[in-house]
Amino acid sequence: MLLCLPSLGPAEIAWRWSFGLAVTALLAFFFHEYMSTLPVTGGEMFLLQTRQPALVWQAMARILQGSVPRAVATLIVLALALTLAWIVLASLGRAATLKTLFEYFRDGDDSKPRTLRLSSLMGLNFLRAAAMLAVVVSSVGAVLLAGAASSKTHPSPGSALLIFCMLILFIGLAWSMLNWYLSLAAIFVVGAEDTTFGALAAAAHLCRPGPVVAAAAWFGVAHAVSFVTAASVAAFPLAFAEVLPAGVVLGGVILVALIYFASADFLYVGRLAAYVFLIEGPEPESIQAHSMPPAFSPLDDDILSDIPGLTPPQPAAG
Repeated sequence: MLLCLPSLGPAEIAWRWSFGLAVTALLAFFFHEYMSTLPVTGGEMFLLQTRQPALVWQAMARILQGSVPRAVATLIVLALALTLAWIVLASLGRAATLKTLFEYFRDGDDSKPRTLRLSSLMGLNFLRAAAMLAVVVSSVGAVLLAGAASSKTHPSPGSALLIFCMLILFIGLAWSMLNWYLSLAAIFVVGAEDTTFGALAAAAHLCRPGPVVAAAAWFGVAHAVSFVTAASVAAFPLAFAEVLPAGVVLGGVILVALIYFASADFLYVGRLAAYVFLIEGPEPESIQAHSMPPAFSPLDDDILSDIPGLTPPQPAAG
């Protein structure tokens, strides 16, 4: 599929990575400007140069005193702005990708001109952003619940860690399934001109044991193999951290991470192409009708004609 549309993968990488670079640049600019506004006295600089953890933490607490609420407010505003930008950019990028896929599978043969429901795609991406916010809130709740399991009078760090890991695992699985479901619904917005909730209903109807779930499982296995391979390759430069310069080790890890992210984007586009093919391709009944042999009839078998009662009655003579 991607060999027939070679520009589809790079286009997916372009809009995803452009947003990622913009977020990285904004966060770096925020951190630089915030650190430039912090007053550092000679005594605090002396405590930082001692490299003693207790003294360094004391100096950092004095430096950040009074400026943390301002930084938190700035981060909240920045997060809201970036979320709004992501909703718009993700809607435009997904609309372009799916429109290209539907045009390819339909061979330009469409009975009526289709209008793009960009507002419906933005509604789905808004729900995805809300799901991510729910993940953040749930993670904070997991930390609080895990901390409640270990008190000063009865410390139990093992139980707290186990509770936290289990809660994070359930939160991650729930978010992964919901995010996949919302991503699948975008196909019906572009292909069938459904509204946000109409696309959700169509996706729910399609999410049954069958080819779609099988395709998602196989692409999930491919993604897991890609992640394990990238993690294994990234271990090589880390193994020579004491021999090679820090810049070389960091550059190797970043290069492996970029290759992994690119392969993940290609796999995501391939999964979307598989979904569109399953929706726009021939119906399973028609495929089975053309591939299966005709139904067996005992009357067509000459050997069974010897059994009484299986041969049709002969017409009377004359």
